[in-house]
Amino acid sequence: MTDLQIIPYTPERRSAVLDLTASAWSPVFANTRHEVPDFVYDAFYPNGWQERQIEDVGALLDQNEVSVWLLLDGQRLLGFFGLQLHPEDQMGAIHIIAIAPDRQRQGLGRHLMQFAEAQIKDAGMSMVMVETVGDSGHAPARAAYEASGYQRWPVARYFKKLK
Repeated sequence: MTDLQIIPYTPERRSAVLDLTASAWSPVFANTRHEVPDFVYDAFYPNGWQERQIEDVGALLDQNEVSVWLLLDGQRLLGFFGLQLHPEDQMGAIHIIAIAPDRQRQGLGRHLMQFAEAQIKDAGMSMVMVETVGDSGHAPARAAYEASGYQRWPVARYFKKLK
């Protein structure tokens, strides 16, 4: 991983980040679709998950509350993450993280997480948080976080369709 570099996001790389977003989440949402109630999935993704995910990541890139960092091998974008500080809680949050599908399971996500953790520590925070979903599509993410020493905070989120 010595040829890799992590740099701050710049708008010239917007389309590459959005392309990576669509490819990285494709296998995740293939499972999610079948594991959440239809009314919830349809409400969140009325035009499909790709449109919503691209829209959400695009909005993230356009604002300043989350700093986005890119993992490059030469000019090729291999991954990215978003970092948000919460000084009131002495916490930094890895808001989003993605690795190109052909480069997953090679330690790149861990590399990005370690970089993010160093940024958070350097900012004077005492802990880091990352969130994900409990469906099988997100199981690799949960395994990666737990392997990196993250402890799970049990959260329950319930939905009820109104008639």
